[in-house]
Amino acid sequence: MKAEEFDAKFKNGEDITEFIHLSNAHRPRYEQKRINIDFPIWMIEALEHEVKRLGVTSDSMIKLWLAERLEKQLLLSKRKQ
Repeated sequence: MKAEEFDAKFKNGEDITEFIHLSNAHRPRYEQKRINIDFPIWMIEALEHEVKRLGVTSDSMIKLWLAERLEKQLLLSKRKQ
């Protein structure tokens, strides 16, 4: 199937799932890459307290906080341009 035909089916609200190979799907710029970070003990203790309070994982909390900070910095950078 050509891309134009696929796009037309999608725009018309047709079911296109049979044409998608989800095993090959990925979200550009959202691939995972593992890094190691050393934190001071006081940060780990504060993080553990917060994740226990919220009932989430340390990974998700760190990602959320980092994403919020990066989004804020990106907005500030765009305003300065």
